[in-house]
Amino acid sequence: MGLFSFIKDAGAKIFGGSAKAATADDLQKELAGHGLPSDVNIQIDGDKVKVSGKAVSTEEAEKIILALGNTTGVAQVESDLAVTKEAAAAVFYTVKKGDTLWKIAEDHYGKGQGAKYTEIVKANTPPVKNPDLIQPGWVLRIPPKA
Repeated sequence: MGLFSFIKDAGAKIFGGSAKAATADDLQKELAGHGLPSDVNIQIDGDKVKVSGKAVSTEEAEKIILALGNTTGVAQVESDLAVTKEAAAAVFYTVKKGDTLWKIAEDHYGKGQGAKYTEIVKANTPPVKNPDLIQPGWVLRIPPKA
């Protein structure tokens, strides 16, 4: 699927307040905690994570990439995931200070389409647990227009 960039210090802190980078085992547990397949192969080289294996759909592969990349200490995710059911790829968007999901929806789907923020929430659940608490630096999936 390619190489994806993230903000190294903006993701979920698997170890509480620590900025310590996660191990491959920790990242496997993170995937399992989001209900994502944890039987993928994960290799770590500094702040770069390489993931390979199989994903049922493009959406699942994107969620795996985001769950790994939105973790403190990860700056890049290289994906060699094989997708069984291909679909149109989502756009990845990095949240900026002052963004709301409504604003992001209008920016991507057009003026007056802010209510489609619920589609963005669905596309990012998991790992987004509370749509009111998005943080600058997080990377979100923006699904294609229906």
